[in-house]
Amino acid sequence: MSKVISVKDIEELIRSGSDLKSLPEDAILTPSARDMIRDLEVAGKLNSLGNKPAAVSQQNENKEQIKVNSKSQKSDLEKFFNSKPIQDLKLQICDIGKRLWHRAYVDGNGGNIAIKVAEDLVLCTPTLVSKGFMRPDDMGLVDMEGNQLMGSKKRTSEILMHLQIMKKQPRAIASVHCHPPYATAFAVAGIQPPTCMIPEFEIFCGSVPIAPYRTPGTPEMGKLVADLSENHNTILMANHGVVAWSHLGVEDAYWKMEIIEAYCRTVVVASQLGKQPNTFTTEHLKDLLKTKQNLGIPDPRFGLKECELCDNSDWQPGVSCSVPPKTEQDVQPDPEAETLINAIADRIMNQIKK
Repeated sequence: MSKVISVKDIEELIRSGSDLKSLPEDAILTPSARDMIRDLEVAGKLNSLGNKPAAVSQQNENKEQIKVNSKSQKSDLEKFFNSKPIQDLKLQICDIGKRLWHRAYVDGNGGNIAIKVAEDLVLCTPTLVSKGFMRPDDMGLVDMEGNQLMGSKKRTSEILMHLQIMKKQPRAIASVHCHPPYATAFAVAGIQPPTCMIPEFEIFCGSVPIAPYRTPGTPEMGKLVADLSENHNTILMANHGVVAWSHLGVEDAYWKMEIIEAYCRTVVVASQLGKQPNTFTTEHLKDLLKTKQNLGIPDPRFGLKECELCDNSDWQPGVSCSVPPKTEQDVQPDPEAETLINAIADRIMNQIKK
């Protein structure tokens, strides 16, 4: 049975000074381990491994089998579109769609999912279909300009945003867009979620910007989001929703949705407890950012000074009444009440005199 190599195994080999080429030829690298090796090679801290072990990631396996592009003949594209690896990805997209729907992250036919399956080919969800009830046959195949090449149902109207993210951020191979209520509430209010509160959020999402509102599905909307994707993997879309991209696959992009929605919900609930929420120190955040950098996840706070790390100037926790309390000068006597009180007092006094 092939041995699975994790990030921890790679770190141990590096610390011991062992040659990574000594790994078994049939060893399987986890996605994180493969990303770590690639990042070390890019940084010049590791020699090329030559014949690298296979990856666990289904997406990487798919890429090795892909032999088509947007210019391929229709018969070849059709064969590819119906191949087992692509069918497996269609099923995975349907599964993610169900999870989005069950968690109420999407409503009606909202939300969309895309994954890059070749150099210039992207598999995506259809338009006007509930994400909770999609079938594999509903998926479409488009080129990097959004032209639909395969699929009986029309591709999502927001595919241009996904494609622009993938063009702007070469590491992005999958993206998910939906409307989780608590995170979307921050987008509607125009407030960036505060930072320095929960470690998992800092590592996997972190500093989350807000892209200005434009009509969904337009190139303008896609560009505004894509411009932010270079330094952020999770982006709020003003008055609209959230989009997240991943360098690992659809599952990872979906996880970011769970993380940001749970975080925003926790922050909102914490703000209602009548006490200023606690935050951890910038030293603690620096430790988390180191971990994040090692995982290859982007964050614009890398290299910032400590005083710049936890800027929550837009966040004002707590709820206050919009109607100011009445002062003593505002309280006017009620003439009818005074007359009634005086009459009752007179009757009591008369009874006492008798």
